[in-house]
Amino acid sequence: MDRPDLPLNALRVFEVIMRQGSFTKAAAELRVTQAAVSHQIARLEDSLGVTLFLRSPQGVIPTDEGRLLFPVLEHGFDAIARVLDRLDRRRDIEILSIGVNTTFALGWLMPRLDAFHAAHPEIDLRISTHNNRVEILREGLDMAIRFGIGGWTNHEMIPLLEAPLAPLCAAAMAARLRDPADLQHMPLLRSYRSAEWPGWFGAAQTPCPPIKGAIFDSSLALAELAAAGAGVALLPVVMFDRHISQGQLVQPFATTVFAGRYYLAWRSDRVSTKAMNNFSRWIVAQCRQNQAPTV
Repeated sequence: MDRPDLPLNALRVFEVIMRQGSFTKAAAELRVTQAAVSHQIARLEDSLGVTLFLRSPQGVIPTDEGRLLFPVLEHGFDAIARVLDRLDRRRDIEILSIGVNTTFALGWLMPRLDAFHAAHPEIDLRISTHNNRVEILREGLDMAIRFGIGGWTNHEMIPLLEAPLAPLCAAAMAARLRDPADLQHMPLLRSYRSAEWPGWFGAAQTPCPPIKGAIFDSSLALAELAAAGAGVALLPVVMFDRHISQGQLVQPFATTVFAGRYYLAWRSDRVSTKAMNNFSRWIVAQCRQNQAPTV
């Protein structure tokens, strides 16, 4: 639809007069003289070819044409104001792109995101998940949360949570486990980190049986298999608190083995932004609160 030379100033003046009920009050809101208000209305009436107000001793009375025009303008100006308000707020919003280990994302970070957004509405957090294989620069990320023992070349790192592992399995399988040696007769699910089960059996002072079967690169996949009764998985316990509290998984033995920790990492040549600094401080504080049950 053609919109040639819309008299926006005059339409705005008309909308204010309708809300305020008088030329005098409209002039006060707009911070102009009453003569300027009258001039704009005269210009608008001339442009539209209709009379918008009738003058009377009681003040101005809108005509039928005026009453027809007002709700359209009121809705339009309100919609414009809402969009402009959003755009104004977004000037101060900074996008932060973070790659997050999938287990950490689902088991720890996601339940706390509402708290983060409430504390930092100025940060537009963009999360992509990974199975611990992430290249910050190539993937266009600002930071990453990953699991391991640290020491990644050309990266700055902040340790977040330790991650001792323990056997987890379905309740029916746990009922048959009285001693770590009983695991020698159970299917043991294995991850791509081949040293984990030998490390745990060493901590339990029990000979490690041959570990066979498929290799998985996701703790979440191992947890689902264990919950389904397919075997016993060696997992970071605190990341599966929900599964344990709901009875989907059981920890039959208290023995744990250290296999690494979760780190917040970013490239050494990356200049830290305000959003990066705020996120770092927030997640470190949250992890300290959560440190009692170590991960």
